[in-house]
Formats: sequence, structure tokens, C-alpha cells
Amino acid sequence: VQLVESGGGLVQAGDSLRLSCTQSGRTFSNSIMGWFRQAPGKERTFVAAINWSGGSTYYLDSVKGRFTISRDNAKNTVYLQMNSLKPEDTAVYYCAARRTPGRVTSASEYNYWGQGTQVTVSS
Repeated sequence: VQLVESGGGLVQAGDSLRLSCTQSGRTFSNSIMGWFRQAPGKERTFVAAINWSGGSTYYLDSVKGRFTISRDNAKNTVYLQMNSLKPEDTAVYYCAARRTPGRVTSASEYNYWGQGTQVTVSS
């Protein structure tokens, strides 16, 4: 299984970015997908997750109302639309996939990871 992220970059506070993550090597519609982020010197933390059908989504409290996770199973791709970005959103963002349900906020329970994409928000 390979996950490839794209869409990161350098933006100003208040701007928007859309991250994409495309999965190959396994039936995408069978995967629960998540986004995590890791800032310098900090642990990797949960940002958002979405179930197989896209009918259930989960968010870190601090991104609720600003970020939206979605998926297109026909394109084997999950997205993270990030609006009203803040400097504290600066991090490397990772896409992750898991085979089974459980604690979607737990990084250790995800089976596959992308290489990460840098998001930098300047003030």
C-alpha cells in the first residue's frame, strides 16, 4: 500500500489549502482514512478521519469548522480542505490508512502512512 500526499505549501494566516492523498495497492473503499500532523519538536497528533463511506467524520477540536475531510472512492483519494489557516496549523501533515475500526484518533492503530507534506502558515 502506498499513500502519496500533495497540496502543502506556504500561505498566510487566513488563507486556504487543500491537501490530497491518493492510495494505491489496496482497495481504497475498505480503508478508514485519517490526517495527522506533526510540528517541530512535538508529537504527531490527530487532525481528522473519515470512515469507509464518508458518512462519518471526526475532527480535532481546534480545527472543527475550519477543516473538512472528504473522500472520493472512485479516485482512491482523500482530501483535507483547510480554511482560515492559523500559524499554529504549521506542521508536516500525514495521510494514514487503517484496515479496521477503532480509535480513529490513535496514530498507532493506523497501518499505512504517507511521506508527509509541509504546511507553513505565516502570520
